[in-house]
Amino acid sequence: MRRRTVFGAIACLMMLVATGLLLAQPQRGQRQGDAADAQRGARQRAEGQDQQGRGMAGMRDPEQMRQMMNDRMRQQLGASEDEWKLIGPRLQKVMELNRDTAGGGRGMMGMGMGMAPGGRGPAGDRGPGGRPGGDQANAPVQSAVEKATDGLQTVLQNESATAEQIKTALTTLRTAREKAKQDLAKAQQELRQLLTVKQEAMLVLMGTLN
Repeated sequence: MRRRTVFGAIACLMMLVATGLLLAQPQRGQRQGDAADAQRGARQRAEGQDQQGRGMAGMRDPEQMRQMMNDRMRQQLGASEDEWKLIGPRLQKVMELNRDTAGGGRGMMGMGMGMAPGGRGPAGDRGPGGRPGGDQANAPVQSAVEKATDGLQTVLQNESATAEQIKTALTTLRTAREKAKQDLAKAQQELRQLLTVKQEAMLVLMGTLN
């Protein structure tokens, strides 16, 4: 009886072990499948980030970015290429004046953060005349508001600047912005003359026209 009991216990134990091994095999397979899925997901994410990085690298050219935005705007307004030859330059002028009247989109953002006057990039990336270094022929021309903004920021960064110097630079900036507002009103009116009612409404929603 004892022997039969021992043999029975051993048989039961062996059955349990065998059952455990059979159950463990699908689990191991599932774990391996999960690991493979995770690796594929990681590769796909890495490839997506790489493609996005290459796309961003291709957008470093300001002229390429401007052209892409220009094409997108034309498509949104539903203008033909011939119509855009007239609308595009006037719209660009309005957008530039909008930026100037809004303070050039810079304010204090470019100060004290390694930015050169005007907030367009590190000082080391700028060439003579305060423009980005490199190809000076393609450097954008500063507007009166941008020049006045640079002048005021330069004065404020000078710890020895007098109150009179700051006041003069501030007055210059305010005068330039007021002139830009007048030019903006005129440019907007000239742009409206070329637009359909729908196009005008779309630009109002975008904040380009008032």
